[in-house]
Amino acid sequence: METTENFITLAIREFRRLKKLSDDAVAQISQEAFFNNESSGDNSIAILYKHMAGNMKSRWTNFLNSDGEKPDRQRDFEFIITETDCYESVLKSWENSWAILFGSLSSLETTDLAKTVKIRGEGLSVLQAITRQLIHYSYHVGQIVYLAKHLAGDQWQSLSIPLGKSAEFNKAPKKYIEK
Repeated sequence: METTENFITLAIREFRRLKKLSDDAVAQISQEAFFNNESSGDNSIAILYKHMAGNMKSRWTNFLNSDGEKPDRQRDFEFIITETDCYESVLKSWENSWAILFGSLSSLETTDLAKTVKIRGEGLSVLQAITRQLIHYSYHVGQIVYLAKHLAGDQWQSLSIPLGKSAEFNKAPKKYIEK
């Protein structure tokens, strides 16, 4: 039981790390760069934020009791920037959706991990569903960090161990953790 009990805490910590990576990456670019896409068909960071927010809202709202693909979700529109999508509105949706995720995870009990939830009609254990979302969000956070690093150029500040600092890190890892 103890291992299972710790999984919820671990999942919350890892989702928080993903959010922090995204937020720290975005903090290094301009609002204009946030909406920049290299070419037609590429996703901007704004689109990735919209998509992740839409996914989180759908998956984590009423998590245990309804399909994770809500009927009112319009996934295709998550990949389109409209005239109503401004920096503030995209960030507000992003923050609200993370709050839904953390609220849902925080409300789970150890016994909930073995329950079955549905995503697009597919039955998954809560444990599987959480893991699935961690993997999905990790994929997109990697894209966000990569794009932000590209857009920030020479102004980029490493979000992990900077190049050439591995030996220094190994001597004093706490200096780099939770900076």
